[in-house]
Amino acid sequence: MLTQLRPALTLLGAFSLILGLAYPLAMTGLAQALMPAQANGSLISRDGVIVGSSLIGQNFTRPEYLHSRPSAVDYDAAGSGGSNLGPSSAELLAQVRTRAAAFDRQPAPSDMATASASGLDPHISLAAALAQVPRIAAARGLDEDRIRAAIRIATTGPAFGLVDGAMVNVLRANLALDAMDA
Repeated sequence: MLTQLRPALTLLGAFSLILGLAYPLAMTGLAQALMPAQANGSLISRDGVIVGSSLIGQNFTRPEYLHSRPSAVDYDAAGSGGSNLGPSSAELLAQVRTRAAAFDRQPAPSDMATASASGLDPHISLAAALAQVPRIAAARGLDEDRIRAAIRIATTGPAFGLVDGAMVNVLRANLALDAMDA
């Protein structure tokens, strides 16, 4: 039995050190060297204070800000996930109708009436962002063209040519809007 136990324990110890310590440390070091911003959460600072991450959505409700996509988890990163309501769910249909009716313009873009799969989507479609321009311009007392310019700063094209349409990072757009007031 000892002849079988010794190699098993040796392999357990070796693989624990390699896969449980050496590999995670190597990947952490590599990530820090090659992509430090992403490895540290893609945090965004304003005046030396961290205001959020470009990867996690936040709830903006004031009229002078671009509003985020609805969240099934109330923007709680600890509880990331969808609602698990299916397409035949009466509750889901009621939520979509309520969100669509509350949106600035009709018809509401689909991403402003439905929650994302994670509940933490930091992006909205360019169409959803541009539909909010009149409300933001009125609340800030600014020309709509200036608001559109701030939104364009936070706009990225299709990801790898696979995702259809331009996307707007809501936090970055709102920071660009705040910079216009400064």
